Amino acid sequence: MDNNNWIQQLLMVGVGTTSLVAEKLREASEQLVREGKIDSDQAKTMVDDLMTKLRSEQGNFEENMERQLRNTLRDLGVPRQSEMDELRGRIDRLERQVRDLENKHWR
Repeated sequence: MDNNNWIQQLLMVGVGTTSLVAEKLREASEQLVREGKIDSDQAKTMVDDLMTKLRSEQGNFEENMERQLRNTLRDLGVPRQSEMDELRGRIDRLERQVRDLENKHWR
């Protein structure tokens, strides 16, 4: 489904951004260690803490994005998959009933 693909692409951009931020944080912390401003243990702790916060915020972002998308689709009148499945089942039952009535009529 195109909407699903779009969502996956958006989330992958978020993952890529997180990876880039992690790389830049490591580079910055290594620079601070080289300059003697912090030691390697402090650098590791700093990067780990920042990455934990970033991942937490990314999870919240993904949840909020999904919620917003669901609300937008609902506001636009796009039915949920379960509603579509229910309607397909009802159509199948009605088609069977019409066939049965046609068959009874021609007997």
